[in-house]
Amino acid sequence: MAFSLGLDFGTSAARAVLLNLLTGEMMASGSSAYEGGDNGIFTDAKQPLLARQSPTAYMNALERATKMAVAQFVEKKLDVAKIIGIGVDSTGSTPIPVKQDLRPLEALPEFKDNLNAYAWLWKDHTAVNEALAITQKAAEIRPEYLRKCGGSYSSEWFWSKVWHCLNVDPVVFHAADSWLEQSDFIPATLAGITDVAQVKRNVCAAGHKAMYAKTWGGLPDKEFLGSLDSKLADLRDRLYDTAYTFEEIIGTLSVEWAERLGIPEGIPIAVGALDAHVGAIGAGVGQGKFVKIIGTSTCDIMAFPMEEAPEDFPGVAGIVEGSVLPQHIGIEAGQAAVGDLLDWWVQQVLGEEADHHVVLTKKAAALKAGESGLLALDWNNGNRNILGDQQLSGLILGQTLATKDYEIYRALIEATAFGALKIIKRVEEQGVAIKEVIATGGIGHKNELFMQLYADVLGRTVKLVENPETVAVGAAIMGAMAAKKSSEGFENIGMVQDRLAVSSNKNYVPDAEAHEVYQQLFALYSALHDAFGQNVEANLYAVMKKLIQLKLHPTKIKID
Repeated sequence: MAFSLGLDFGTSAARAVLLNLLTGEMMASGSSAYEGGDNGIFTDAKQPLLARQSPTAYMNALERATKMAVAQFVEKKLDVAKIIGIGVDSTGSTPIPVKQDLRPLEALPEFKDNLNAYAWLWKDHTAVNEALAITQKAAEIRPEYLRKCGGSYSSEWFWSKVWHCLNVDPVVFHAADSWLEQSDFIPATLAGITDVAQVKRNVCAAGHKAMYAKTWGGLPDKEFLGSLDSKLADLRDRLYDTAYTFEEIIGTLSVEWAERLGIPEGIPIAVGALDAHVGAIGAGVGQGKFVKIIGTSTCDIMAFPMEEAPEDFPGVAGIVEGSVLPQHIGIEAGQAAVGDLLDWWVQQVLGEEADHHVVLTKKAAALKAGESGLLALDWNNGNRNILGDQQLSGLILGQTLATKDYEIYRALIEATAFGALKIIKRVEEQGVAIKEVIATGGIGHKNELFMQLYADVLGRTVKLVENPETVAVGAAIMGAMAAKKSSEGFENIGMVQDRLAVSSNKNYVPDAEAHEVYQQLFALYSALHDAFGQNVEANLYAVMKKLIQLKLHPTKIKID
């Protein structure tokens, strides 16, 4: 009997699971929120797009969560000496400015109150202008860079954030000997690595967030970076030339962290990866499977064998070799605000506590498709895909003096489902067959209405994974693959997933009548999407009137 430790770092908390590598059973788990800020996120009222976190808080939460899981494990009379591998995932792009010895600048006294020295959380959008400039320059002189990242570079990603730091706080930029993604910083710290040049960077974050690809020699070349700013070209020498898949070992658990966690030293630690991609691994991603990781935002993940992958195409967030599964091409897309969009309505606008989601959900579930007369665009945090435009914003159309809060709540869920359908249609336009839609993430387990609306809008069955800790399970699978202590059953990732991935036995089947109405609403959503998002000339005069017609006669109106 052998076990693997999976460590998952989400937006607000760290999770640890111990997985039985014979049965796939989760033997123990623990969770701990990051301290500081608002739910672990430091913000600035003067800069609404800013979102930072403390790297020190990451490691403190890791220790608490792992100790909790280990205590449960030991209570079951299980032996910690049987833990053979560790896998780590995190959010991204969440770059951290560090010294040569891996100390984050935030941990230094002179930077403890400077948020620019903290981790730049994935949802930090302060680098909008830098992202636009990178996209424009790449289109001029390196169009191949954009083909791998869907046609535009995002303010959520590595180079935008690092360049923005240089522009707004050169003191922090110059104090940093290098920058590490959170998904590299954590496993490297656990391994006791004290030279940033020795850290094996993960291809998942490098490829999807930092314009890394083997075809042009790794990271963007110095000529391109220098065309943005000469100091970015200088930084490239302090980063890396090669990135690795999670089959590689970044190191083994150090004496210090073994003592802090209560497990043996020397356990192999896999090279890191991004949480959404790892969640897809835990959900059994493979050819023909479209995995939606639904949380504060969503990430949509697909993986294709190298010889069967589609050509590069626009409208996704990355097409990267080895980023999801070894010997596969990983494709990522997603939406920038989903759970965050609902929280905005409940907590910021209505001023209610988090449990008010339950109240609104119950009332919204009593409505029929189209009954509210509302239509929304899900762009309150910009559009990640398919438009890749952080300068877009949300919209709610069709309001009257009789509109209720729960009607708007339902319209916001529907808007995120319409955005998801846009992404699926873009992928299918490339000749890619989507045979299954699999959902994972906390929302699916908390809100059945949410999942049913997705099935109704998509017009296809949505499978929900059983275990809400699917991402941490995926991290444990990474640890198992890296350890390679057993030959039988661990020859390839497909065999490991068959044994260990979380099953998807909860099915949400679309309601035919609701889907018919949603096809009409999707046509209106598409008109708004194209007019505001793609500068497509459109006559929006009839949209409000058609919403009213659908509200009154949902099954009789046909919209061109």
